[in-house]
Amino acid sequence: MLRDGITGDWIGTFIGHKGAVWQARVSCDAALAATGSADFTAKVWDTHTGENLHTLQHSHIVRAVAFPSQPRPAILATGGAEKKLRIYDLSRATSTSAATSPSPPNGRINGAHKTLDSSSSPTPSYEIGPGTHTGTIKSIVWGSDPNVLITASDDKQLRWFDLRARSVIDTFELGGVVGSCEMSANYSPNGDSPVLSIAAGKSVYFFNGQLGTRELFKTIKTPYDIASVALHSENRQFVTGGSGDTWVRRWDYDEGKELEVSKGHHGPIWSVSFSPNGKLYATGSEDGTIKLWKFCSMSYGLWR
Repeated sequence: MLRDGITGDWIGTFIGHKGAVWQARVSCDAALAATGSADFTAKVWDTHTGENLHTLQHSHIVRAVAFPSQPRPAILATGGAEKKLRIYDLSRATSTSAATSPSPPNGRINGAHKTLDSSSSPTPSYEIGPGTHTGTIKSIVWGSDPNVLITASDDKQLRWFDLRARSVIDTFELGGVVGSCEMSANYSPNGDSPVLSIAAGKSVYFFNGQLGTRELFKTIKTPYDIASVALHSENRQFVTGGSGDTWVRRWDYDEGKELEVSKGHHGPIWSVSFSPNGKLYATGSEDGTIKLWKFCSMSYGLWR
């Protein structure tokens, strides 16, 4: 489902999955979207027309998808309950199948509501680090180096993979089962490098996401079970979503102190993310809702 990032208004719905959608990603130019589902498939969509461009069949639930940071990316990484990290070459998909376009509020896209043809599996792919993961892959992150992928899995391991060697180059043991693992859209509190933020157990971890380094900036332990985390480095604050409760918490990065509690969800909060300009953050919950929260003092969007 596509929504307006400022107002939350519904733009359209991608129809095609036959099971729960565990993760959705948009390419850096917002031209493509990828989804991973319990129906054992990952799908790639054209965000402008709603066309289902590729359907990638797996042998188990797909929990994670990731595009490299490049316009109109031609490859996609997937992972999940197969415990396999795969790279798909989207430029070499050959066969076609039918897919339904998104249904916007007025029922029309570019003047017509229609069914579109789409490319589908088989799509060439290869596995990275066969046999490495011993738990479900929950998250995949493509950092600033297009040759390095980061995974977080239920075996409580954070791993860095070199795509050229197709093998692990570093690991870090987390203190609990991973909830979320995301690269920040803004800069690190320790400089001008991106930061990798991980929620695992009752702790959050912040790593240097800069090319060629895997330095651990900070670990902050909390009294709560943490399902998700997002960092706002300019304000030196971060936001967490709980798995043991239904609350969103705002924290001071430097002192690790809890600053604010926001209530409204009625289920665990599995996802939290800041907008590119940092003035909003969104939370996604098991209660079936996504909520937008203002993170600035000025008027913004619907907030006055």
